[in-house]
Amino acid sequence: MAALTTPQTPPLIETRGLTLHFGGLRAVDGVDFRLDAGDIHALIGPNGAGKTTFVSLLAGRRMAQSGTILLAGEDITRLPAHVRVRKGIAYTFQITSIFPRLTVFDNVALAVQSHGARDLAAKTRAALARVGLQGLEEQEAQTLSYGHQRLLELALGLALKPRVLILDEPTQGLAASEIDGFKRLVEGLVPDTTVLLIEHNMDVVMDLATRITVLNSGQVLATGTPGDIRANPLVQEAYLGA
Repeated sequence: MAALTTPQTPPLIETRGLTLHFGGLRAVDGVDFRLDAGDIHALIGPNGAGKTTFVSLLAGRRMAQSGTILLAGEDITRLPAHVRVRKGIAYTFQITSIFPRLTVFDNVALAVQSHGARDLAAKTRAALARVGLQGLEEQEAQTLSYGHQRLLELALGLALKPRVLILDEPTQGLAASEIDGFKRLVEGLVPDTTVLLIEHNMDVVMDLATRITVLNSGQVLATGTPGDIRANPLVQEAYLGA
């Protein structure tokens, strides 16, 4: 799968020297990063590498101590999370975050309504159909299987019509058949949506990603195509276990 951009095209998201420390812990330590429109970009690294902290900075859930975040050239470093959502950054969580006692339909309808969209019912049903949850609209979210709850959270993100969809460990806890369906679903999101994926399942990463960035101890260890990353001796030593 090829990216829709060239090296001369301005990135959709760019960070320069992005930094966040917790006391002596350098969670994100001067990270320069580029996310191009139309990519499925995977962010990998060992536990504690700073991946979730980094995407939390992109989404505005945490604020950087220094550095810059640009969205299509616009400085969004100090904007709060809800403003970044309106500008097109959606974030699905590592731990499923839905409204358990609301119906499947009402969960997604809230996301559609928060985005100011018209044709609420039609757009809600379209988001559910896109992730394969049609027919489950009136079921309480808490009664769904774990895999279906993960799909519901993805529908919540898609209902916001994001330019960038950040997926944090989306296949965690899914069965093999559900993972195959997830991969097909994500492939179908581009080119309309650019995907930034945190994932430990390397089969998923290598199958889906157009580019991969490896974080280690809060810093970028390597960035490249899946082939580049697989062959990189530093990555093999730090993460892939070769």
